[in-house]
Amino acid sequence: MHVQEWLDTVPAAAVYALVGLVIGLESLGIPLPGEIILVSAALLSSQHAGIDPVVLGACATAGAIIGDSIGYAIGRKGGRPLLAWLGKKFPRHFSEGHIATAERSFQKWGMWAVFFGRFVALLRIFAGPLAGVLRMPYWKFLIANVLGGIVWAGGTTAVIYYVGIVAESWLKRFSWLGLVAAVLVGLTSMLVLRRKAAKAAPREAEPQAVAAAE
Repeated sequence: MHVQEWLDTVPAAAVYALVGLVIGLESLGIPLPGEIILVSAALLSSQHAGIDPVVLGACATAGAIIGDSIGYAIGRKGGRPLLAWLGKKFPRHFSEGHIATAERSFQKWGMWAVFFGRFVALLRIFAGPLAGVLRMPYWKFLIANVLGGIVWAGGTTAVIYYVGIVAESWLKRFSWLGLVAAVLVGLTSMLVLRRKAAKAAPREAEPQAVAAAE
């Protein structure tokens, strides 16, 4: 079953909670499909009157900010041994190469790595724990974390919601256009056939008239 189809079967409150929880767990360092869940829920909100996109965006933002803050605290307390442990548990995501790449990004960009890392799947998982391991001042991390969480979660929700609204509107228009086109094609075909039949009638009548005269 597709993620969006599954989300459509649960109550709106459960969707809000699930989105916030999955994004929060991903942000604190657990490899989960937070972005897929958020995009699916935002698209569903454009088609489902019971899901408020504002509440959805707020839950996603809260999950992102809280998850990153918990990840920062864990990384600051666990230090390098934590990264080594994560590398053994999740070698695909926390390999030495991935950690080295993320660490270079943090050393080069600092707060911007936390902010823009929210938009990159790999850095989204690393941002909190690695900022703690590297002892980034918490006030810097918090500013970048809050701004990144608001822009990423709120922006993604808004964009996908309005894309869904526009897409649904275009599909409705397309269905009406298709119906009108089908009617026009049917009427045109009928008129053409009637015209051809009218032209063919005199031609068929001439031989019959000659035969009758003879």
